[in-house]
Amino acid sequence: MKLTPLAAHTPESVRAALAARGWDAQPAWFAATGMQALVVLLEEITETEREGLVRWGAKAGADVLTGEGWALVGAPASRLAPLARPDRLPPGLERLAPELGRFLAGYADPPRRWTLGGGGGGGGGGALSLDHPVLIGIVNVTPDSFSDGGRFATLDRAVAQAERLAADGCELLDVGGESTRPGAVPVPVEDEIGRVAPVIEQLVRRGLGPVSVDTRKAAVARAALAAGAAVVNDVSGLAFDPELARVVAEGGAGVIVMHMRGTPDTMDSLAVYRHVAADVAAELGAAVGRAEAGGVARERIVVDPGFGFAKTPEQNFRLLDELATVVALGYPVAVGPSRKRFLGAATGRPVEDRDRATAVACALAWERGARLFRVHDAALTREALQVAGATTSPVLSGVDRDREREAPSGLNGTSPN
Repeated sequence: MKLTPLAAHTPESVRAALAARGWDAQPAWFAATGMQALVVLLEEITETEREGLVRWGAKAGADVLTGEGWALVGAPASRLAPLARPDRLPPGLERLAPELGRFLAGYADPPRRWTLGGGGGGGGGGALSLDHPVLIGIVNVTPDSFSDGGRFATLDRAVAQAERLAADGCELLDVGGESTRPGAVPVPVEDEIGRVAPVIEQLVRRGLGPVSVDTRKAAVARAALAAGAAVVNDVSGLAFDPELARVVAEGGAGVIVMHMRGTPDTMDSLAVYRHVAADVAAELGAAVGRAEAGGVARERIVVDPGFGFAKTPEQNFRLLDELATVVALGYPVAVGPSRKRFLGAATGRPVEDRDRATAVACALAWERGARLFRVHDAALTREALQVAGATTSPVLSGVDRDREREAPSGLNGTSPN
């Protein structure tokens, strides 16, 4: 007998082993996904549910750790899948099926497109494919941003920076007129509109779009969409201005909801978490709920864990390592670690010399499921993501995805022979 340990961190190792033994691409990938080990945390469970999970775990060969009101369940995806089917649930676990089913559906078939607005305030059907890393270029037209405040505050300089970012591979340009660095002073609505609207109009007119506006304010978003923006990027996760979700929905725009606590002036004092990745995911889930309650369609929503916002350096790195918890919400994930303080804490580099660290952080985030990357300087990050992308699992073709959807329920694979 010959024993060869396979890489456990990626389903690609199982897929390759099956393909080498005659399996076709689709069943090999489906089986590999089913064998991937998953861990889920269940909270607010009853004693009956806890006992039911323990009994199921003993029978299914799953690891189940429990305490009062909670359980940790670890098992291959194929073992968990029957718990998402009401007709196969053990007695007492009926509440588990809907939540687990939503998670497993997103795990097996993650979002592959992000629907944007069409610009000009009229909605439309633009979209970005997520089968490759998508770079979002930062165009700050502020005098006081932490990294490049004042450098691109004039229209000509902002347009020139946008042209550089687009040439370096950015597929979305994010224009911001209010700094959200710690301690930043709020900007009046009229001033913010005066900064961003002319730049957005010029970028769209020159065909450099799609363009997003980085704002927390409904009035600014409305003006930006009228100028041609296709996306609203809100660092407050739609918590700052209750009208913003409705403006996004009525404008047919895409939206990025980011995690933050408090305001730029108070957020550093609110960096207290029981478990940072789980807490951030839960709070992003609430932000998504605000978006959908305001009429924003699911396919238009992207989530951002908010690196550097209400988080210590240690919490930022823990969140980066456990980013899959945020990915499991089932929405495309954008990250913006660019030049942030936590990278300086690890490298000792000043803010103007953190682009290499940014590129590494983005590559790590790609491996953990992020698909959009907001950066000040795109060239280094593009190369890092090209390398990271070359190592990750291949995306199924459209035909393979159609076949996967037609496959029998569950995540088990069987030999084609």
